Amino acid sequence: MNPRPAIPSSIPSKLSVNFVLPYSSQLSAKEVDMVIIPTTTGQMGVLPGHVATIVELKPGVLSVHEGNDVTKYFVSGGFAFVHANSLADIIADEAVPLYQIDPNLVQKGLTEFTQKLSAASTDGEKAEAQIGVDVHQFP
Repeated sequence: MNPRPAIPSSIPSKLSVNFVLPYSSQLSAKEVDMVIIPTTTGQMGVLPGHVATIVELKPGVLSVHEGNDVTKYFVSGGFAFVHANSLADIIADEAVPLYQIDPNLVQKGLTEFTQKLSAASTDGEKAEAQIGVDVHQFP
């Protein structure tokens, strides 16, 4: 077993981010100011020097902040590993740049799954409809 990475004596000015999908790498050792991650416990902002943690991603928007530029991705789920040495590894099942998503289709999907949730009679139908609602309710 390898020892833990050393914790720097000072907080770096940038966070190094790896953002990977099963079929591609979106970011590789990208130096950024901050990422905001949609987790199962809420939105989590990660800055340089963040405490080491592991979180599960929920469907939502991942924001990557570089100075005044913000790049946003819709992620369907996955995990994020934040290391004490200002490195974050974000692994998502699926991700799409937010600008590629049609808001009208999102609204249509939300309406459809909300109706399915209201009409669901079994636990399985309710769970499936709730997942659809959750996926379509990202900010």
